Amino acid sequence: MEIFNEMDSSVSDPKPLKQAERYEDKNFIDTSKEVWNYSLLYDNDVQTFQQGTNYTLYKKFGSKPISVLDKEGYYFCVWAPNATKVAVMGNFNGWDKESHLLNPRWDNSGIWEGFIPGIKKGEIYKYHITGFEGRITEKGDPFANYWEQRPKTATITWQFDYEWKDETWMHKRKECNALDAPWSVYEVHLASWMRPDANNEEAYNDYYYIAQRLVPYVKEMGFTHVEFMPVMEHPFDGSWGYQCTGFFAPTSRFGEPEGFMHLIDELHNADIGVILDWVPSHFPYDAHGLFMFDGTHTYEYADMRKGFHPDWNSYIFNYKRGEVKSFLISSARFWFDLFHIDGIRVDAVSSMLKLDYSRSHGQWEPNEYGGNGNLEAIAFIKDLNETIYRDFPDVQTIAEEATDWPGISQPTFAGGLGFGMKWMMGWMHDTLDYFKIDPFFRSHHQNKLSFSMVYFYNENFMLPLSHDEVVHGKSPMIYKMPGDEWQKFANLRALYTYMWTHPGARLLFMGDEFAQTTEWNYKRELDWGLLGHEPHIGMQQCIKDLNQILVSQPALYKNQFTIYGFDWIDLNHRDECVIVYRRKGTREVDDLLIILNLTPEPRMDWHIELSGKIYTQEIFNSDAKKYWGTGNIYNPHIRTQNVNVSEKKYNIIVNLPPLAAIVLK
Repeated sequence: MEIFNEMDSSVSDPKPLKQAERYEDKNFIDTSKEVWNYSLLYDNDVQTFQQGTNYTLYKKFGSKPISVLDKEGYYFCVWAPNATKVAVMGNFNGWDKESHLLNPRWDNSGIWEGFIPGIKKGEIYKYHITGFEGRITEKGDPFANYWEQRPKTATITWQFDYEWKDETWMHKRKECNALDAPWSVYEVHLASWMRPDANNEEAYNDYYYIAQRLVPYVKEMGFTHVEFMPVMEHPFDGSWGYQCTGFFAPTSRFGEPEGFMHLIDELHNADIGVILDWVPSHFPYDAHGLFMFDGTHTYEYADMRKGFHPDWNSYIFNYKRGEVKSFLISSARFWFDLFHIDGIRVDAVSSMLKLDYSRSHGQWEPNEYGGNGNLEAIAFIKDLNETIYRDFPDVQTIAEEATDWPGISQPTFAGGLGFGMKWMMGWMHDTLDYFKIDPFFRSHHQNKLSFSMVYFYNENFMLPLSHDEVVHGKSPMIYKMPGDEWQKFANLRALYTYMWTHPGARLLFMGDEFAQTTEWNYKRELDWGLLGHEPHIGMQQCIKDLNQILVSQPALYKNQFTIYGFDWIDLNHRDECVIVYRRKGTREVDDLLIILNLTPEPRMDWHIELSGKIYTQEIFNSDAKKYWGTGNIYNPHIRTQNVNVSEKKYNIIVNLPPLAAIVLK
């Protein structure tokens, strides 16, 4: 008898094997048992899982609704290689730990599976695992698509039921997500962006309400993409999502998984791309999660010199184990495949690459070549990027990597790790350090602004002003700035203009766009009431206009990662803190000239020597009245003087407002 229920017509598996070819036991269905001996796995599925090359595990592992002999129910499949017994328990059997025992596969793969008739969508369950030396663990399903809302810890049987409406976006997103497209990313923590009760950390809007409010806001602000801090299920709000337990499930804090699909759909239909934070670097020690899954170190390294993360009191994935590699790359692929996302930002890449990360001498062991690189993690990252770009060539992978490790965003065939972009942490630190300085002393620190272009072309960089910069006593962006209230806002507008006109992509954390006056607190919503005050309205309008200029001026994005896109024009006026540079498009007529005056002193009739096309129009001035600037210093007409006609050299004469930036076209 041949029995097989195809779960997904897109799965390119071979013709289903007969039961006699799958198991030594020819008695495929034993209706006297409450767990039927049934498998969705082919031998090749198992072999590639073990080899670390099965990247669609989410299609067959976990709990899957199927029909067997006209019986509806759920098939369960879990990897617990050191278990001696695995049972499914839940409300359906009164949490009985013995009545529904899964069957171990005959091939010693450590996979336990079986079909339970009568189980329906929405059933709460866990695995009761008897492991090594009789150790008992009760675990949520690592492949579950839906979990109970914390503090509850069980998983829920589910089947996605959503009809996507983003065909137009999916067809054109190759252009929107390209490296020569404008990238202005709005980083969002879903819980605290806006709450139904502003100061109640237990109050959450659902995905549908968030879509109603967030999508038009991001569209109005002009951001091209949003980046969600981790939405994967996690037990502790204070981890901000970076301590995940559900790598295949959007958090239930905001409702059912289809709600998150709807949110992404609405963003796509507003021409906004979606990036997810993804954390393959570590996981927490919660009893219901991956740690000591079957009573042994299943997902994590057994050697705590590699397996324990001292910074986050968490555990590090064993990248050497094929099954773990298959699990992680399947997780990344799951979000691209089933949730239509446009990119992942991979968290804490530095900690993955280096065996001595946050470890002193004697706390780590060199690799086989005597170095500090984690060779298996490096291989995993390369395979991850190769897989994503092979299967989804119209997306991006982005590394949060803070060291000088070479080739992060270079292709693997050229010896790189294969990411599309890398966060430019050096730019962030240098820029904030510079703008914190009293303008009177800035003349001695100009290199902090100019140094970024010395190494910019080593990688495809994204400039991040992320959540990490406005927490833990670092102060909100506005209070990093020196001076009185007016100067603080002027400084911040100048910083943002520098950021938006610097080569590369850019990312801004929520609240920074209107100069939030308190540090970010995940327990409460943003201080939206500040938008009743002119300085904050002006800051918000400044960001809107910078985003509009970004998408309308090809010079700011067409060559943003090439040496052809940028020229220093004037770095010789350190004492006055005036810096001039040019952004270049594919045509000279598209070029822009950016002038920064980073002291409170207005500078009238300032001379700048140039060659080539003449700049005739001021298209942006961060000191404009609508931004809460003075509005007194501007350039209705750009004056010119010939210097050398044969060499097409000339001077332009402009007025420079205080603590401001202007953009000329």
